[in-house]
Amino acid sequence: MSRGTRGFIGGMAMLAPLSVDEERSLYPIIQEGRSASAEMATNEVSDPQRRQRLLRARQEGQEAESTLLRATFGLVRARVLERGYRFYNEDLEAAGVEGLVNALRRFDPSLGNRFATYANYWITKLVNQTVQQQAGLSDAEMRLVVKFQRFERSTPERRLNKRDVAQELGITQVKAQEIMQLSRELQTRRFVTVEIEDVAEAGPSSDLSDAPSWVIDELRRLTGENFDAFWQYTFKTMSMEEIARTQGISRQAMTKRIERYRRAVKESPEADRLQRWFDQQ
Repeated sequence: MSRGTRGFIGGMAMLAPLSVDEERSLYPIIQEGRSASAEMATNEVSDPQRRQRLLRARQEGQEAESTLLRATFGLVRARVLERGYRFYNEDLEAAGVEGLVNALRRFDPSLGNRFATYANYWITKLVNQTVQQQAGLSDAEMRLVVKFQRFERSTPERRLNKRDVAQELGITQVKAQEIMQLSRELQTRRFVTVEIEDVAEAGPSSDLSDAPSWVIDELRRLTGENFDAFWQYTFKTMSMEEIARTQGISRQAMTKRIERYRRAVKESPEADRLQRWFDQQ
């Protein structure tokens, strides 16, 4: 699998994002490599041929893990830029990579999620924590800034005022003005020469790991293998063009597919309950 580099993070070359099939093809190699490593660590392998096979499997597993990580580095860039900070902030870069490594250690492909979707939670969590510390924000302020930025991204055609923001976030107009100012202060730190095209699949900004199991189960039932794409669309973390590109179809086809699943969700017996949960995010 030959992939061109897209810059560097921590001295490691970024790779172009993987397709769904490419990503999933790495999982068994990684699992076999980890099993080989565990066997060599707990047992003395006396058979030279067996030891050679285990060494090869371990090496291939480590290379597969490296490919998966480097092809997901774009998420680190996307999440840092999304918060308005310049990408070459070493603390934020390190936090995002730490989140990515945490995700790789914890990821269980048997649950059916894409690694990029799962990793996005950990990257976002650690980047947000570091932004919060650097900007001196409280937990409540950070949550409101994130919600405002999500709202802003979902309505690019509108010029939002404090009344719009107050209504969307459920806060006073005075507080809305404060949150908008905090977000602008972060935006002034943006490194404008950095491009974020062709980043790894962005995944949902909402915390997939903390979502109630009934929400995940119901949406999986309704959307099937397109769960990831529907989740990303719902939380406005990728444009329709980006979602379509990751699925390997046209924007028009992706739009029709999303609309079909939106109708299915609205007609679901759990529609009202789902809407209440989404409104709280």
